[in-house]
Amino acid sequence: MSHLPANRQRFRKILEGAATRQQMYALFNRHGQAPFDDDRISGRLYAGEWFEISEADHDRMLDILPPLFMRGDHFAIREFLVRKITSVFFTLKIDGRFRWFHAYCDLADVGAINSMRRTIVERESRPVRAMTRTEKLEHIWSTTGADFRAYADQRFAADFAGGRIVMVFSAAQAKVWKLLDDLSDDEIAAKLPVQFRHRGKQVAA
Repeated sequence: MSHLPANRQRFRKILEGAATRQQMYALFNRHGQAPFDDDRISGRLYAGEWFEISEADHDRMLDILPPLFMRGDHFAIREFLVRKITSVFFTLKIDGRFRWFHAYCDLADVGAINSMRRTIVERESRPVRAMTRTEKLEHIWSTTGADFRAYADQRFAADFAGGRIVMVFSAAQAKVWKLLDDLSDDEIAAKLPVQFRHRGKQVAA
C-alpha cells in the first residue's frame, strides 16, 4: 500500500518561511524513515518538493560541488538523489526582491524546472500568505523530530499501514499515534508555531 496521500499535489511546499541551515539539511532527509517501497525507489516521494532558503545557503551549495548545469536563475546539483531527480536551486525576484529556493526536480521531465519556477512564483506572490491544510501538514512533518513521527509498520493498525503518523496528546494527556492526514484543526494548530496558527485559510488545489 502506498503511503503517499491520495491528494498529494505534483508540487509541494514543505516548510513555511525560510529554512535555517540546520532545517535545510534536515529537509534533505525528511523521508529518511520512509520504507524502501516503489514511491521512494522511483523518486515520487521527493519530486516536486520545495522550500525557501537563505542567500548564504544558496551560495554555499553552489560552492560545494561543480553544478550539473547553471542557467540564468537556477543551477542543478550534479549528484542525483534517485534516477533523474536532483536538487535545483533558484534565485527568483518576487514582489521586487530576490529570494532563494531549493526544489527536487525530475530532469526526465523537460518541463519540470520551468513548472517548478512558475509554481513557486505564483505561490509566493499571493497577497495573503495563507497556508493550505496540506501545507500545514507538510510543515508539521518537516519540523517534527524523528522520535515523534514515523511511517506505520506492522506494529500499528492495518488502516495505518504505510501512512505517515505523528504523536499527539489525547484528551487524557496520553501520547498516541495518529495519521498525519487525520489531524484535527485543533491538533494542527497545536503543532504549528504561534505565528502560523491564525493565518487565513486557503483552499487546497
